[in-house]
Amino acid sequence: MLTPRDVLTPSALAMLQAIAESGSFAAAARASNMVPSALSYRVRQIEEALDVLLFDRSSRQARLTDAGAELLREGERVLAEIDAVANRVKRVATGWEPQLTIAVDSIIDRTTVMELCEKFLSQGPSSRLKLRAETLSGTLEALNSGQADLALGVVMDDNTKSDLLREPLGTVSFVFAVAPHHPLANVSEPLSDKQILGHRAVAIADSARQGVSMTIGLLTGQDVFTVPDLPAKLDAQIRGLGVGFLPTRFAQPYIDAGRLVAKSVERAEHQIETLYAWRKSGPAGPGRALRWWLDQLGSAVTRSALLGERGRPL
Repeated sequence: MLTPRDVLTPSALAMLQAIAESGSFAAAARASNMVPSALSYRVRQIEEALDVLLFDRSSRQARLTDAGAELLREGERVLAEIDAVANRVKRVATGWEPQLTIAVDSIIDRTTVMELCEKFLSQGPSSRLKLRAETLSGTLEALNSGQADLALGVVMDDNTKSDLLREPLGTVSFVFAVAPHHPLANVSEPLSDKQILGHRAVAIADSARQGVSMTIGLLTGQDVFTVPDLPAKLDAQIRGLGVGFLPTRFAQPYIDAGRLVAKSVERAEHQIETLYAWRKSGPAGPGRALRWWLDQLGSAVTRSALLGERGRPL
């Protein structure tokens, strides 16, 4: 009789995922270049080896049972670990990571990131480069979950997961801003929380998939218009769709142009200490791609540019 070790292969897990996504044994068989009977037979072998039912076949669609859903959840973790092992082996052999993934928070200057990417790729490295757009807690989550190797614009405290290495990136200051035609534009300053609470806030959606989401400057009970990123938040506030704190460097050109009005508030000045962080490497240390990025981040000019403070060229 087959055992779980015999049947739970990477290809079997991929086959089960294909069935779950298509909702049909026949569709999954076509996608896998198999005849439906062969695919059904392999599924039965897995079910018999595990002594569980993975799919509910009582309807026309193949629906995962609770046991099947749990197997796929754990299967994804196993497949990710297999990929990670392969990547580590390749890195040991060449010194270059097969792929370097960087989580970039929405507060980071995209032009500077692209300039660094251009500089990195011009060397013809063996590593592929991938950027992930993240916001607030999602930036750190991408690193903690292994979906990123380096994170830019992280906010964390001293109690955060100990297998992360971190360095200061810089301080980001915020200004409370409203559109010139918004009711709060002509209210005397400083604005109290009570005055602000009566108006809709514009907030960026935290990209974290798990755990507790982070918010900046929101008041309990305040009406909220949630947008996907910082440019959308800026646009919404210029249109008068809501109010809120914006990074000063983003807001200042629009304040200078009269498209936003900066308002002082009773609350303490709003600032955030940002970091760049990466996961600890093995005895061999960081791969060559990560080491290159860490060397660039060692420059105060580069760190300032990533926060939108332009000095001399990188």
